Amino acid sequence: MPPHAKVHVISGLPRSGSTLLSALLRQNPRFHAGVSSPACSLMTAVLPRMSGTAEFAPFFDEERRGRVLRSLFWAYHDTPPEDGVLFDTNRSWTARMGLVDRLFPSARVICCVRDVPWVIDSMEAMVRRNPTHTSRTFDAKVARNIYGRVEQWMEPQRGLIGAAWSSLREAWFGEHANKLVVVRYESLTRQSRETMDQLYQALGEASFQHDFDNVLYDEEQYDAGLGTPGLHTVRRQVAFVERPTILPPDIFCQYADNAFWLNEKLNAKRVLVI
Repeated sequence: MPPHAKVHVISGLPRSGSTLLSALLRQNPRFHAGVSSPACSLMTAVLPRMSGTAEFAPFFDEERRGRVLRSLFWAYHDTPPEDGVLFDTNRSWTARMGLVDRLFPSARVICCVRDVPWVIDSMEAMVRRNPTHTSRTFDAKVARNIYGRVEQWMEPQRGLIGAAWSSLREAWFGEHANKLVVVRYESLTRQSRETMDQLYQALGEASFQHDFDNVLYDEEQYDAGLGTPGLHTVRRQVAFVERPTILPPDIFCQYADNAFWLNEKLNAKRVLVI
């Protein structure tokens, strides 16, 4: 890894502000951030080839594995300038906290969160907004209505929401929880300036004057490939939009009251929640 490079990662729950956060961070000329990155997935795919019962595992010790993984990370990313900061975004990072700590000891893991019923609501709204598309976020052949979609989204190992939710809880209660910085969707959209100031302070960075009335970000090609146009489109003006839920009451109630990050009794590791 370049000796001067600063790395932080963005993770957490889908539809919880990570794209908005990346769009805001990109306003700072020292910062490099994107909607999503395959770096974590690439390293996860390569790691089994260097350990366990793999044929060439005996050729790799701890130092060499780390060197290969860091090289793969930087082979994908452009090296930031000497005073720059790279933010790599992937929801799988919370399931790889030990790897983050080993490869990037000073990195913080920024987790964007939102009440689970509203994450589901936002995903369902995107599906209904695109009735002529088939979303790849669920198996349309099996999930023919909202109940089937929610069941797939909330599956704890492979579901779009459920896997991220399970990994976030693992990180929250795990031994590397001190690396977490949790950013609430409500804070980011309602108290944007104060939230960004607190985040900069947590990262040890000098404050920056962001323009919350002119935020531009779109990933048309990526979203089209997912069959969900608009999934990563950011509104120009940052604001919290009040609206009634489109979910059936039984689904909304089933996943309500799960915001563990607001429960001080469950925050034994004293994770910073903004």
